[in-house]
Amino acid sequence: MFDRRLIEHFDWGFLVIILLIGSAGLGILYSAVTAGWQGTGLHYLFEKQMIWMGAGFAVMMVILVIDFRELDKLNLFVYAVCVALLISVYFFGQSGGGSRRWLVLGPVSMQPSELMKIALIISLSSLYADTVSPEGLNFRNLVKPALLCIIPVFLIVNQPDLGTGLMLLLIAGSITLFVKVEKKVVFTLAALGGCIVPLVWFAGLKAYQKARILTFLDPDRDPLGTGYHIIQSKIAIGSGMITGKGFLQGTQNALSFLPEQHTDFILSVLAEEWGLVGCSVLLVLYFVLLLWGLNISYNCRNMFGSILAFGITSMIFWQIFINIGMVMGLMPVVGVPLPLVSYGGSSVITNMVGFGILLNISMRNFSTG
Repeated sequence: MFDRRLIEHFDWGFLVIILLIGSAGLGILYSAVTAGWQGTGLHYLFEKQMIWMGAGFAVMMVILVIDFRELDKLNLFVYAVCVALLISVYFFGQSGGGSRRWLVLGPVSMQPSELMKIALIISLSSLYADTVSPEGLNFRNLVKPALLCIIPVFLIVNQPDLGTGLMLLLIAGSITLFVKVEKKVVFTLAALGGCIVPLVWFAGLKAYQKARILTFLDPDRDPLGTGYHIIQSKIAIGSGMITGKGFLQGTQNALSFLPEQHTDFILSVLAEEWGLVGCSVLLVLYFVLLLWGLNISYNCRNMFGSILAFGITSMIFWQIFINIGMVMGLMPVVGVPLPLVSYGGSSVITNMVGFGILLNISMRNFSTG
């Protein structure tokens, strides 16, 4: 029987924030794909994004019906399905841009690595909920979480997709620190990481990945090649100044100087057209969204739910942080989309699934324990 208290405890404020960011994202995307376009009617990419947004919203509503605690029981099944999808990319995946990341299912193409973010968060939350202790986790406690993380990271990095692989590591690290680990574990892993970095550089990274990092350190070393994205992005951001050039008036975008303006570098379009003011409004909305997610985690009386809410919030945070750093030239270009703003169906669905879980946890907090 349906519990009417779920309606009474529905988090309308969080839903409003999601809708505001989604609406702003559609407006920014419209400008990114329409400025300088000679076609008639709505741009097909904008139409597809609206469809993905609608589908994402529907998925989010469906997730509300299922008690989030059921995910604790299904964590290994969800994880196994996503790993199987990652493996199938190697055999049936569609290639593009020098990598093989997408599965084509009829008219729909999906990126399993995006869904893996949610699967990993659920699996780690379930595992840590049973092992968390006031003293902190030791090395023995971290063996299973490490295996859960290494498998998808290995599969994703070899697609190759360094950005999403990095995202999984950051999310897993954030969740692990959230549940607390022993100090000696932190220091040992930090030292080990410092030793591994040279090995990764000389033996793990491909030539184009090294070029991206070197370009990040000095974009002018290859201004017409690997440094082109960052240089044009900085020009677009700087030219917007305080209030911007106006809607659809961005020259870097309209004249096609700005590459990937509808995906990874869409924030540059916002900065050029709406300036510091427009970017500040979006950042404030993101800030409120993140604080709301942390508040849901803090107030949840169920350990699994608390860790799960924090994991999803950290996923959103790292996407925002890396994307903004990337377009400003403060981080290497690794292909991380801006949540609910960048074009991409898999990204939209993944984020909407995350938001649905957060709403689910918030809505059922009165009955959790």
